[in-house]
Amino acid sequence: MLADTLRQTHLPYCLKRQEDGGYVITNRNYEPIGFMTGQFVHYEDYPVSVSIKNLTPKVASKLDHRGRDDLDAIFLYGDGSNPERGKAEAQAYFERLAVLMSLKIER
Repeated sequence: MLADTLRQTHLPYCLKRQEDGGYVITNRNYEPIGFMTGQFVHYEDYPVSVSIKNLTPKVASKLDHRGRDDLDAIFLYGDGSNPERGKAEAQAYFERLAVLMSLKIER
């Protein structure tokens, strides 16, 4: 379902690990950031995967809103920690974004 907020389409919600070890950074609709199709997207059909250096379980736990160290799916927020809920939720999300922005990618 498409939403009417920029957060739901253009800000990171989840890092989904792909078979090749790369990640697709998805929006709240599980589409690659910026996609607004409203339909299921086969990630492999688009050049949207990125290899992230030094993404360890410890780093994943800093990115995940529940502190999970799962490298397969890293969720920056959930329904209960939606950054639009209030200042505390927004601040926590911004802190996770700061960790994400510090990561380097493979070229």
